[in-house]
Amino acid sequence: RFPLFSVSVFIVGLLRSDSEGFTDTGPWLCQPAPRCGDQTYDPLEQCCDNDTILPLNTTRLCVPNCIFYPCFQHCCLESQGSQNQAVVTFKVPGMKPDCRSSPISRTCAQVSL
Repeated sequence: RFPLFSVSVFIVGLLRSDSEGFTDTGPWLCQPAPRCGDQTYDPLEQCCDNDTILPLNTTRLCVPNCIFYPCFQHCCLESQGSQNQAVVTFKVPGMKPDCRSSPISRTCAQVSL
């Protein structure tokens, strides 16, 4: 029988000998990178909006004085009689934006037709 200490030293030595010369470059990818159209993108820094890769902090104008983040929100224009109302809704990950069922982030403005 081998003493437990000797076995432990052997295993640690074996593990170290296999890893010599190996440089850890960060986490290994276990899943394919997300795609936007025919390109890949980094979801920690970018998003895919209508087959266009955008930085996460990109803003757009929904209506005058109403900015939204297309990576996280969607601009919806709703008609109610003679009034148009701009509503910013949250995007639900993995689903196409739907103005009727997405949670409302805020109401921007009412504009007369």
